[in-house]
Amino acid sequence: MTTRYYTPVDVLLINLDQALRTVFGRPTTTGRSNPATATPPTELSSEARQQAGRLMRVNHSGEVCAQALYQGQALTAQLDAVRGQMEQASNEENDHLAWCAARLKELDTRPSLLNPLFYAGALTIGALAGKAGDRWSLGFVAETERQVIQHLNAHLERLPSEDQPSRAILEQMREDEARHATGALAAGGASLPLAVRALMRGMSKVMTQTTYWV
Repeated sequence: MTTRYYTPVDVLLINLDQALRTVFGRPTTTGRSNPATATPPTELSSEARQQAGRLMRVNHSGEVCAQALYQGQALTAQLDAVRGQMEQASNEENDHLAWCAARLKELDTRPSLLNPLFYAGALTIGALAGKAGDRWSLGFVAETERQVIQHLNAHLERLPSEDQPSRAILEQMREDEARHATGALAAGGASLPLAVRALMRGMSKVMTQTTYWV
């Protein structure tokens, strides 16, 4: 088997393509079925549709950020094994991104206008986390996924009870995020300082509150 080496220009173009696919809605997925397709069709009131749409817009933006974080961390990872783990997790997050995008269309809701801004910020944060070292980068993944799970739990409580398609998507996302967190810790992820964890929660709060409306 031969190993392919990429020039800096190759790497730039590959990452630019990934960025455009993420922000503008054509991600490369693993091919897993959308969990929503296994649920019976439901009719939502106008108010329930609006609430579900806003919540799923937040989740869609969260997946845009997740893609950027993993991309940035993969770019600066020191070990090939860690880079491969980041890329595998990124592929699964692309499934989430595609599922959320499809549900937004069904709910007649647009993605957040702030997605390009959040993508750029998350990419920078991911690259810095990778630069700090693989143990810290993996710890950052684990903490990010823990906070995402908390966020998903809150959204599952706020979703209209009759919106089973959105609920199925979020439940599968929660399962995947838990596996990513466990894998990152098993690979040697370090526990982040309290101040860093608090800063991450604050930034997440800004993202969720703005994308709910914009």
